Amino acid sequence: MTESIRLFVTDVRTEMKKVSFPSRAETIGSTTVVIVFCILMSVYLSVVDSFLSWLVGKLI
Repeated sequence: MTESIRLFVTDVRTEMKKVSFPSRAETIGSTTVVIVFCILMSVYLSVVDSFLSWLVGKLI
């Protein structure tokens, strides 16, 4: 049991050495893109929802 745990921890350490983490600038850039996209999509969906609500109100 302890040997399998030791092997697991060793494998995790080996794999973590292969991981490449993004730089601070890349993280900030990606986060900015996601936030701007979310804001644009929320405005777009709000406009479409308002238009469809108005249209259904006119049809009924």
